[in-house]
Amino acid sequence: MAGRRMISPAPEPPFLAACRRRQVPHTPIWIMRQAGRYLPEYRQVRSQAEFATLLRRPELAAEVTLQPLRRFPLDAAILFSDIMTPLQGMGVDLSFEPGPVVKEPIRTDAAIDGLAQLVPERDVPFVLESVRLVRAGLPSGVPLIGFAGGPFTLFCYLVCGRPSKEFGTARSFLYASPESAERLLARLADAMAAYLRAQAAAGAQALMLFESWAGLLAPREFERFALGAVRRTVAALQGIGVPLIYYVNQGSALMECVAGLDVDVIGVDWRAPLGVLRRKLGPGKAVQGNLDPAALFASPQDLRRHAGRVLDEAGSAPGHIFNLGHGIWPETDPDAVARLVDYVHEATAR
Repeated sequence: MAGRRMISPAPEPPFLAACRRRQVPHTPIWIMRQAGRYLPEYRQVRSQAEFATLLRRPELAAEVTLQPLRRFPLDAAILFSDIMTPLQGMGVDLSFEPGPVVKEPIRTDAAIDGLAQLVPERDVPFVLESVRLVRAGLPSGVPLIGFAGGPFTLFCYLVCGRPSKEFGTARSFLYASPESAERLLARLADAMAAYLRAQAAAGAQALMLFESWAGLLAPREFERFALGAVRRTVAALQGIGVPLIYYVNQGSALMECVAGLDVDVIGVDWRAPLGVLRRKLGPGKAVQGNLDPAALFASPQDLRRHAGRVLDEAGSAPGHIFNLGHGIWPETDPDAVARLVDYVHEATAR
């Protein structure tokens, strides 16, 4: 080796380091739904293509994914897609009006058994090609997050057939036909495991499960149905080599249930102080969150104060990824996002 110059390995991106609860040069930040309607450049693309077209054309999905990274120094990108996309690959007939509407809701064992097994390379190849295109176009050191819907969240849409505030038909199905509900949840859990694994193989460097509606459940039903299905998905992903993130909307009362889930990061909403949630989760979990999306409408000075409170609540222990507690609102001023990203980086520079 004499005369050869040793090349140091590239430092681990702050987002991935934080997922693994390692020391970081600054608290990393990305924003749920950061690729979307609050950006004028997204609206320009959207004016030329239907939403379903954006999802199925890799060059458009990649363009939309990369747009916020050109505008803000975010620490991660998240693939532009929709949680319902893999269900279409399983034979579900749905449309976006604008929320997902399932033509024939699934409420019988026969309908459950009629769902096709998801083979991502065959059924959603455009998603995997989008991942590859995004990886090729990302700034150096910015990882890509792949994602899927939590099994219970997908269950809600399949059983109810359309968006709802309470998802009463889906929740009552758990009580009226618990074995059938578990049967459907198991099918969805296996499909999401295959879907996420394929995204990682295509180049996604972290994987996230969005559980938008499990916060509607009481802890006992959450543990049996929603978390039981997530455990099945997570078990199938062990050894995959990328961080796993589980986000539970309205899940502040469920932290004790998820503390033992074998994932790296728990994403949380804004309905409880981050310090309280970290204590409930324990030192073995990184946390992601949890600024109220409405705080982006505050004055610049107040926005810094609200963001600073989140950072204070997160504390000094490693393993905090700054994010909103839910998706950014379409009416948000992009300048507010720029101020937030800059503030988080500057306030936490080490």
